Amino acid sequence: MAPRRLLGQILKELGLIHEGMVQEALQVQREKGGRIGEILVGMKCIEPVDVARALASQAGLGFHDLVAKPPSPEAVAKVDLATARAFGILPVQLRGKVLEVAIADPANVAMLGDLGFTTGCEIQGVIAEGALIQQGLDRYYREDAGDAKQRMQQLVQELQQQGGKIDLEDKAAMASAAPVVKLLNYILYQAIRDKASDIHLEPFETDFKIRYRVDGSLFELEAPPPHLAEALIARVKVMSDLDIAETRLPQDGRIELTVGGRSVDLRVSTLPTMYGESTVMRILDRSNVSLNLDNLGLQPEVRQHLRRFVDLPHGIVLVTGPTGSGKTTTLYAMLNEANNEATKVITVEDPVEYDLEGIIQIPVNEEIGVTYASVLRTILRQDPDVILVGEIRDRETAQTAIEASLTGHLVFSTLHTNDAASAITRLVDIGIEPFLLTATVQGILAQRLVRRVCAECKTFYEPGDDVLRRLGVTVAQVAGKKFAYGKGCATCNFTGHRGRMAITEILEVDDRLRELILAGASTTTLQDAAREKGMVSLRENGLLAVFDGQTTVEELLRETM
Repeated sequence: MAPRRLLGQILKELGLIHEGMVQEALQVQREKGGRIGEILVGMKCIEPVDVARALASQAGLGFHDLVAKPPSPEAVAKVDLATARAFGILPVQLRGKVLEVAIADPANVAMLGDLGFTTGCEIQGVIAEGALIQQGLDRYYREDAGDAKQRMQQLVQELQQQGGKIDLEDKAAMASAAPVVKLLNYILYQAIRDKASDIHLEPFETDFKIRYRVDGSLFELEAPPPHLAEALIARVKVMSDLDIAETRLPQDGRIELTVGGRSVDLRVSTLPTMYGESTVMRILDRSNVSLNLDNLGLQPEVRQHLRRFVDLPHGIVLVTGPTGSGKTTTLYAMLNEANNEATKVITVEDPVEYDLEGIIQIPVNEEIGVTYASVLRTILRQDPDVILVGEIRDRETAQTAIEASLTGHLVFSTLHTNDAASAITRLVDIGIEPFLLTATVQGILAQRLVRRVCAECKTFYEPGDDVLRRLGVTVAQVAGKKFAYGKGCATCNFTGHRGRMAITEILEVDDRLRELILAGASTTTLQDAAREKGMVSLRENGLLAVFDGQTTVEELLRETM
């Protein structure tokens, strides 16, 4: 098999760039990551159309110029909007039973086989500019909220026409039926469009619920009748390579999708219940997560603290908070700061959530003995500078992380505690000697996520006495401050909220705190000492966001004590 030609080499052969440009782009890629074609476009060396032509040549596919040859109405009619957006494709030409579809990334060719189910055509992929594909989807497909509801009802009717209960023998065929494929694509499209983090498919005795989580809150979609739950869940299991015949045991799988030209991972989990398999899909959309400290919405002094932690030569830095509080995102952003040519970074995670360029990432697999502690011991023989341990769960993992920091490594990890000071007492509780903590733990970040007020329908108001009492602040303290809430609009699905932000609490372990830890001080004592040294609590940090009209009083009270 001939080696794949490099994109830079193809662009050189086409006479569009020279070797100096390639080397300059590679240097940018090493420093900041990204794709070589996009970097060259950003450097104004080439145009996006040149990248598309080179990708087509590299993959051995045809190139389609969407400006010169716009899509034919017959081709567009063959694929519905949800499927087109879910696959990140634009139908361009129909020749007999052959449907030509434009894609931006040659890696998506393998997914085009699924289109055969829904169109009844032989699918042929061609490469086109990603931006023009998105413009084409917006131009040739129209769908508002009313159309979306009508489309869901239409797909449900198609499914109902196929009959009631499904025998085991029919399950594979049912999972491949065109209406089932279309309906699931539509559900995925809606959830990803609305930036959901999870999709829940929940069968009950007389009901079937489809819900998705946006900004930490669950919303219910209009769901098909309960007897169709089995077909939809079977389809999810087929897509994630799970055993569709096994309905008595929990299963875990993964689906890779491309939506709107960007790669999206779905982590699938099935759990047997009394009335079928409850299925949850965690959406890992890297474009929806900013892995950069400057883009996390943190306050400048918090970013400075975190950068000081990243620059430490050795020690342990902990991030604490409940599940779903953004710990992993913050840690990834910190790792990106540490990631350069002079630093070797290795992570051990359960599971690996996002691929990070230039960082070695190892997934935990406890079934075959690949545990946090066992991998950590091996990692130390790989000559790392920075280590990320996904979570400290037990004494063995904590002990190995401490040994790593004592031997000159910078170790990042997470713990499930309510605040920063509790992390110290938690580590003592699982059996770590206080003198080891004082020698290794350098800083602890506690964080929560609160929903932002929607910028489109933000409304300012004067807080009443009841609000001030609940917050524990005085009239003088809120003088000149802006309190806000969202009225609700189409942009935020009438929730009043759009996106989330982190509120934080940073504890730096200084000599005074080390003395208290050695003396076995309580969490309250540690917290009081840290606040005397200037630590801003979660509630106080959140108040700054409330005073600035970024989040609401209710969000702050829900997340902090």
